[in-house]
Amino acid sequence: MSQVTKKTDEFIALEDRWGAHNYHPLDIVVERAEGPWLYSVEGRRYLDCLSAYSAVNQGHCHPDILKALTQQAARVTLTSRAFRNNQLPVFCKKLASLCGLDAVVPMNTGAEAVETAIKAARRWGYHHKGIATDRAEIIVCENNFHGRTTTIVGFSSDSGSRQGFGPFAPGFVSIPFGDVEQLEAAINSNTCAFLVEPIQCEAGVRIPPDGFLREAAAICKTNDVLLLLDEIQTGLGRTGRMFCADHEDVRPDAFILGKALAGGFYPVSAVVGSKELIGVFDPGSHGSTYGGNPLGCAVALEALQVIERQKLVARSAEMGEWLLGELSRLHNSAIKEIRGRGLMVAIELHELARPYCEQLKEQGVLCKETHDRVIRIAPPLITERSDLEWAVDKFDKVFGV
Repeated sequence: MSQVTKKTDEFIALEDRWGAHNYHPLDIVVERAEGPWLYSVEGRRYLDCLSAYSAVNQGHCHPDILKALTQQAARVTLTSRAFRNNQLPVFCKKLASLCGLDAVVPMNTGAEAVETAIKAARRWGYHHKGIATDRAEIIVCENNFHGRTTTIVGFSSDSGSRQGFGPFAPGFVSIPFGDVEQLEAAINSNTCAFLVEPIQCEAGVRIPPDGFLREAAAICKTNDVLLLLDEIQTGLGRTGRMFCADHEDVRPDAFILGKALAGGFYPVSAVVGSKELIGVFDPGSHGSTYGGNPLGCAVALEALQVIERQKLVARSAEMGEWLLGELSRLHNSAIKEIRGRGLMVAIELHELARPYCEQLKEQGVLCKETHDRVIRIAPPLITERSDLEWAVDKFDKVFGV
């Protein structure tokens, strides 16, 4: 492995001295980016195969989204929700129509959107289902990742996310991911919702059995339970469909969205749901100073239009199928399984993934380990076939064919 240069060392030392140590990044210091490429402070080019955890599906610094950002920034950026702005209604209509649902609650981060969905589901349970006060339950899955707030980590099965942060909020029941029988068994008169990721990305790109979402949706409907789909990472083209749920023709009671919703330019998230669910909020019951701000709405609207205009969903399906096929040729005793959907691919190993990510970095490909033994590969959806061919060659060098 090559010696880290002095300039990089200086930035790393500065961050280690003044920043919190709650991440373990690869030792590359990025100073600019364009399309699928990142450039270090030394000017070396790297292919981004993480896409900021799928936040830059449209590629880095997309010129059309940049134009929307700068034009809106010159007009008005923030009014709070004390006043109306002309960008919010257009954005809400576009996003709700894209989701095939009725209404939008705009927020900023993915975790905020998940918290919003939890609040909406509980209030819906009390108002529409008649659950006794403070008895509402939400079913979640083991190995989930929905965010970092104390409520959310409280129903995580990852001890590292929970340790030292309790006490935690009650009202959550955990079942094995992909198990419809356990889902049905966990439902009772206090159950208001089932919150689930269609693919567990942070857990290592864990894909449930075929038909799981369709069967889960049917069980929820039969039992008057809301289906809340966290598509913060899987949504907006990442898996080769606009939403991962589209693979099984499932329409949930709510989509929880974020990340690529603003193309990496600005934190924008949303809960998009049925009128009955979103209608539980009345003035004063929920809000956000920045949520629905005109700058964020203008950026998100253009980010959605880029996905449609450049046909990035179809591109993800085509490029993802090719990439999965090429990577499946890798034969190395360290590899346990290679799996994926669209441009969300994982190489699961029998050993720690970090050293392989470091070797790939030296080859000019940036990936990140997840759950210790999985390499997640998720390049921007605009990545050219020739760039992916170049990346596959680097994987061949690290793993052998």
